[in-house]
Amino acid sequence: MLAADYPFLDVLWTMVIFFCWIIWFFLLFRVFADVFRRHDIGGGMKTLWIIFVIILPFLGVFIYLIAQGHGMADRDMQTAQASQQQFDTYVKSVAGGAASEIEKAKGLLDSGAITQAEFDSLKAKALATG
Repeated sequence: MLAADYPFLDVLWTMVIFFCWIIWFFLLFRVFADVFRRHDIGGGMKTLWIIFVIILPFLGVFIYLIAQGHGMADRDMQTAQASQQQFDTYVKSVAGGAASEIEKAKGLLDSGAITQAEFDSLKAKALATG
């Protein structure tokens, strides 16, 4: 019954409209997030952008994307690089702990300060904690 009242092209058109609606909300949230994370403008300018986007939603979002699109990409890149650098630092701190302890123990073994059994014990301990 419903299929006869709502042909395939109408369903397809409804899906396209819904998809465009979702894309617009995605862009709106991206603009809000970008405005609030910016450090190069003050609170007054942020307020003006938000008011402009709320009062004239489509026009406000599109004007912000045209005017600030390049800056948005730069800020996204900086955020991604900072996150990657934090992750790399964390991984090095965690992985470097056990490796450096084993390296020190190997140096002690090579100098004759400890025996092979003591080296194996220190190595096992470092691997267990690292």
